[in-house]
Amino acid sequence: MTLDRPQPTEGKRALAVRRSGWLLAILLSLVSASGASCPQVLQQYTQPIPRALPTGAPLSQVIDVVNNNSARVQSLSASRATITTPGVPALNADIALQRPRSFRLVARTFIGPEFDLGSNNELLWFWVKRAQPPALYFCRHDQFSASAARQIVPVEPEWLVEAFGLVTLNPADHIEGPFPVGNGRVEVRSKSTAPGKGGSRITIIDASRGVVLEEHLYDAQGVRLASAVLSKHIRDPASEATLPRHVEIQWPPAKFELTVDMPDLHINQLTADPRELFTKPVKDGYPDMDLAQPIGPLPPTAVGPTAVLPTPLQNHY
Repeated sequence: MTLDRPQPTEGKRALAVRRSGWLLAILLSLVSASGASCPQVLQQYTQPIPRALPTGAPLSQVIDVVNNNSARVQSLSASRATITTPGVPALNADIALQRPRSFRLVARTFIGPEFDLGSNNELLWFWVKRAQPPALYFCRHDQFSASAARQIVPVEPEWLVEAFGLVTLNPADHIEGPFPVGNGRVEVRSKSTAPGKGGSRITIIDASRGVVLEEHLYDAQGVRLASAVLSKHIRDPASEATLPRHVEIQWPPAKFELTVDMPDLHINQLTADPRELFTKPVKDGYPDMDLAQPIGPLPPTAVGPTAVLPTPLQNHY
């Protein structure tokens, strides 16, 4: 399937976004690789997982199995995670999330934190240590769709939670499937019926175990905004939820890809106080900058994106 790239938005806000491209370039220089291709199917189970769906299961049963699995999970955490891409050294990371949209990923090298990406019920934020001029960027969720943040993080913050296997299929949406797509997998296509939600998504599900293997998000024009490929699933005996330990994420409009491995994934066992964990941090020497507000011209010392941007992702399967 061939996917067109998003067309640039004109106007002052778009100009501001282009001027702030250096920030994304710095982030990409830490965690992205060149010559990336679309995610490949990885069906690797680290231990036997019981069958959850009969052969030829109807859509209603597929929805129930996927939703029931996600409903067993309220939070995830991993303190020994790694984030990698081909050709770039791995970074150690702490990852935590709590439904519906609280998320935190702090990546570090041996000398300390390099970037911080987070979300809570009110806002989204990210911080890059090497940004010049230094700043901690944030945006309120109710202003996200019209902000510069949308050009850097092209998906709703809730999808950061779904990308780790906590997918919920809304029966009120327009849903089609399941369609067999080979290798023991089925495809479910859904489109939100909520006002202002014109996009769609494709969810690839194991036809036997009922676990989510892939999810791809598209805008109203059919341009792919994000993809997640999930593998190395393990069934947690306490919650009886089956979740991945290996996650591959792509944001094609931002030319961004990231692979996350979580060998120590803990389900429903947050050790830190969520009120502190999912609170926007304060970084000495890095003033807050609201991405919902116009961004002025950057000084001549700002890092140019062309110096470190990777080769664009191939936008086709």
